Formats: sequence, structure tokens, C-alpha cells
Amino acid sequence: MRIGPGRSNIPDNVNAIDTANTADAANERKLLRPNLILGICCMSVLLLTMDVTIVNVALPAIQHDLHATFSQLQWVVDAYTLVVASLLMLAGAISDRFGRRRVFLIGLVLFTAGSWLCSVAPNIEGLVAFRVMQGLGASMLNPVALSIIVNSIRDPKMRARAIGIWGAVAGLSFALGPVLGGALTQAVGWRSIFWINLPLGLIAVVLATLFVPESKAKQARSFDPVGQALVFLILASLCYGVIEGPHAGWHAHRIIGLFATCAVALVCFLLYEPRRREPLLDLRFFRSVPFSSATLLAVLSFASFAGFLFLNAIYLQQVRGLSALRTGLYTLPLAVMMMLTAPLSGRLVGSHGTRASILLSGSGLLASTLLLTQLSGTTSVALLLFSYLLFGIGLGMINPAIANNAVAGMPLSQAGVASAIASTSRQVGAALGVAVAGTVVNASRTHGTDFSRATHPIWWIMVSCSVGIVVLGWASNTPWSRQSADKVAHLLGDAAHS
Repeated sequence: MRIGPGRSNIPDNVNAIDTANTADAANERKLLRPNLILGICCMSVLLLTMDVTIVNVALPAIQHDLHATFSQLQWVVDAYTLVVASLLMLAGAISDRFGRRRVFLIGLVLFTAGSWLCSVAPNIEGLVAFRVMQGLGASMLNPVALSIIVNSIRDPKMRARAIGIWGAVAGLSFALGPVLGGALTQAVGWRSIFWINLPLGLIAVVLATLFVPESKAKQARSFDPVGQALVFLILASLCYGVIEGPHAGWHAHRIIGLFATCAVALVCFLLYEPRRREPLLDLRFFRSVPFSSATLLAVLSFASFAGFLFLNAIYLQQVRGLSALRTGLYTLPLAVMMMLTAPLSGRLVGSHGTRASILLSGSGLLASTLLLTQLSGTTSVALLLFSYLLFGIGLGMINPAIANNAVAGMPLSQAGVASAIASTSRQVGAALGVAVAGTVVNASRTHGTDFSRATHPIWWIMVSCSVGIVVLGWASNTPWSRQSADKVAHLLGDAAHS
């Protein structure tokens, strides 16, 4: 074959093949990078979600080893949850302004370092302090990781699939946490439950540095330091007063001062926020019945969930004499039902709205907690497992409905903020659930009541929460509630364009 001037000596069909191969390689890289980013972000949700259930299973061992009081055990859980609840929205705003990858990496480093410090804590006070550090890191991970996923995966179908995988990993973490935590606590000791975070955290740091692109919001929200400080003051003073009240005495000046501080901070927050152009929390959101219901649903359901985990971990080990591993295995029905019912709830919400999911959730939680109002040291294992299974159904059905109600009717520009408020409400509920559950049980035990009977008032409180969920499921799906959402959407839409 003769080669003319300016002509390649490579046949045309070979050029075509090379071009196709190059295009295929580029497509593979395009597909690989989003999947890799999704995997990195899923590692963070695996760390955070698993940490919650692992720590609960290890509480009796921590109490025995560090000679902790019951209220100090509450702080092991709530020190972490309180920081996360207070700083979630701030972390989102910081990441939008200074870079999501940067904040994500800082969060990973803080969480991993906090985990190592927790594993070497010399006393209960040190453990609580290092849990605060863990919480500070955690507040920068979940909302920022989800934002990274949304901004990295542009195709709507791929994005929906990625968010579904994200949710599935969270469910898997709930299932793995109790069993893994129980096995580690029993075989190695409670300090090992924090060691597992170290390799995962370090791998995530390296991968995020190499492969996660930096991104920022085109127009980041302004900071609201006064609003942020007031939120932290409200939550901290309330939880501190509730947890320490039985020990110090409800009439003690310190406890009265804490509740007064909470009330004053709340009033200041309600007066200050409407005056800001870009408030930390736009109070106009609460004029929407679906949004307000989502906030209440998150608080009621996650307060019940956190109290449930806290009390059952102690009951199964200290009353029933189970090992940490068997305690973890007992909670599997709850975790498995959460994994199975969450996708079902998502389909129900998509096809029929949120009413069916919320009513099923409230009914499951109601049936479970009614059974537990008769809890004793000799309650049959079958009844316990059945109540755990019902609780898992109730909790699994509620999450998609909360997410949907939170953004129902909101302009797209406000959907992210509304979703962040719903996430914050979950953490607030979890912090209050542990505080109230531990306080009520601790107060009952001071009168000589055994642990099983001392939990009965809490189960009745959870029964009331379940009834509240059922009522909200009906109220948030009426024509009146939809009209309120439309009015708020119109109001916020006008404000966004003014």
C-alpha cells in the first residue's frame, strides 16, 4: 500500500477502532469516578451509622470498666448526638462556602482522631470529651457527603440510584453495628469498638484526597453565628438539665438555672431569626403543615429509637444476663425489618403519598411499645424479638415519609435547607430520647424499683409518641395541609427572587 503525502500509514478501520476504544475508555473513566466517589461517601455513612449502634451495645462494659454512673452513660451517647444536632446546618453552610471536599476531609480526620482518643480514654470524663470530638467530625460528614454525591453525579437516574445505595448502606450499618459491636466487646473489650473506625477512616481520607473533586456553591448562604450559638445553648442546657436533674435534685439552683437558660435562649432565637435576611432557620418554613409534621415526626420517632436502643442494651445484658454478642444478635430483627421496609415505604410514598407509610409506622411503633409496657426480667424471648421486629417496621417506614414531607411544596432553592432541618430534627430527637429515657429510669431506680419495671413509664411515653405519629400521618395529608404548603412555597419563592 502506497503512502501519499499527508496520509497516515494506519488503515482507516484501525483509526476507527482506536477512536472507539478511546471513547470507551473515557466513558469507563466517567463511570468509574462517580462510582468511586459514591463508595468513598458511603464509607462515611458506614462509619457514622455503625458507631451509634456499636456504642449502645458496649455501654454496660463501659460502665463496669470506667465505674460510670447511669447519667454518665447517657452523656457517652448524648455528647456525640448533641454536637451533631447543633452543628449539622452550620457544617453544610461552611462546606458550600469553603469547599465540600475540604470540609469532608476535616470531618473524616476529626472523627478518626476522636475514635482513637475514645479507645484510649483513661476515665469516663475523657471518653465523654472525646465523643464530643467525634461528634464534631460527624457533623461535617453526612450532610456534606450527600451534597458531594448530588454535585458529582449529574444524571438524574444515576443520582437517584446513588442515593438509594446510600440509604441501603445506612440500613446495612444498623444491622452490622450491634453484632460487630457485641462480638468485639465480648472478644477484645469495649475499646475495640472504636478501633474499627481507624482503618476505614484513614482509607477514606486517602481516597477522598485523591479522587473527590472540590466543589462549592455558586452563592453560599451567609453565616448566622448568633443563631448557631442560641441553638447550641438551647439544646445543651435542656439536655444537661434533664440528665443531671435526678442527681442534683429538680429544685437545685443549677437545674432551675439551666431550664431558665433554655427558655430565655429559645425566646431570643424566635425573636432574632426573623430579623435576619438569611437566618440559620427560616421560621416561615413552619407555616407549612407538611414541613412542621416532618420535624415533629423526626423528633418523636428518633427519640423513641434512641431511647429504645439505650434501654434495651442495658436490659438485655444487666437484667437478662446476655453477653454483648447475644445482645447484638437480639437486635437483628429490628435492623433487618428496617432494611426491608424502607424501600417499601419509598415506593408507597412515591405512589400514594406519605399517609400510608406514616400510619403503618405509627402502628408498628405503637404495637411494639405497648408490648414492652409489660416488660419484666422473665419476658419470653419470642415476645421480645416480636416487639423488636415491630419496632423495626415502624422505624423503617417513617424515614422516606419524613424526607418527603420536609421538602413537600418547597422551591428547589429551599429543598436542601428543608432536608437539613429534618436531619437536625432526627438528631435532636435522639439526644432528647436518651436524656429522657435515662432520667426517668434513673429516678425510678432510686426508689428501689428494679430496672425492668423502671422502664415502664418510658414505654408509655413512647406509646404516646406513636399515637402522635399516627395523628400527624392523618393531619399532614389533608387539603388544609397541602394548601399551607402551597402558600409557603409561594412565599419563599417570591423571597428568593426579590
